Amino acid sequence: MHIEPGLVDSAKIVLSYATGAAALFYTAKLAGQALRERQVVSLAARSVVSSMLVLGFFEFLPHHPVGVSEVHLILGSTLFLLLGQAPAAIGLAVGLLAQGLFFAPIDLPQYGMNVTTLLVPLFALAALARRIIAPNTPYVDLTYRQTLKLSVTYQAGIVGWVGFWALYGQGFAVENLAAIGAFGGAYMLVVVIEPLADLAVLAAAKTLHGLKGSPVVETRLYQAA
Repeated sequence: MHIEPGLVDSAKIVLSYATGAAALFYTAKLAGQALRERQVVSLAARSVVSSMLVLGFFEFLPHHPVGVSEVHLILGSTLFLLLGQAPAAIGLAVGLLAQGLFFAPIDLPQYGMNVTTLLVPLFALAALARRIIAPNTPYVDLTYRQTLKLSVTYQAGIVGWVGFWALYGQGFAVENLAAIGAFGGAYMLVVVIEPLADLAVLAAAKTLHGLKGSPVVETRLYQAA
């Protein structure tokens, strides 16, 4: 994923360093909480899986430049449900960094913007999950409506942040607004796919009873809170 280079010039990009640092600090806090709940091996394993999946999403799934950024199928809600909030956040941050280091060095100056854009919607998704999923409901029993709400929250958050960076960097010129609109319209098409992907993954997990209690998946996947 990348926000187009030059969208925010060097005089303004310092804001992204602050927001990116804040998002990474909160990710570290989540990792600390996860370590208190489960062993370090579990967090490490889930984070490695998440990072590899994110890099694969970026590099191998279809992605096309539209307007002010690229449209990706990131599957943030799938990562959250399968692996948990902290591993999903770590995977998004590490996968994004790996993409910049090994495949798209031109993206590295925008890392603060991109990591903010991916992580903050994930935090919002997790907050929503606590509200709409009953404590006695394991994730494998979620409905389409619930997964749709999670997906819309995540994808709308990405679109909102990309729009913010575009307006912050380029202002309210007609061309910029049109580019933001084109990106937003294209990106929300992901909402059609992601809930179905979530349900497919959850259905597969439900049949794989051997994963219950495994350190490589989120405990809540099979167990009530």
